[in-house]
Amino acid sequence: MGIDIRLPLGILFLLLGLTLVAYGALSDPSLYQQSLGINVNSIGECLLIFGAMMFILSRRAAARPETIPQSPRSSSH
Repeated sequence: MGIDIRLPLGILFLLLGLTLVAYGALSDPSLYQQSLGINVNSIGECLLIFGAMMFILSRRAAARPETIPQSPRSSSH
């Protein structure tokens, strides 16, 4: 079994994305006047999508049975 970086990466981005989305949804809209009215915390949605994708891919890889590569047989005469 190899090391799969997708699981901790997915969890990290999911938590960070959830934090940014929650902060952006609950914060005062007047804070965003400095950023031309753009809610920069909406970047959290992109982080959520990326984190969910990494998490799902890691779970799919863990559920798949591991196959052992077969070496080609040499024919001896």
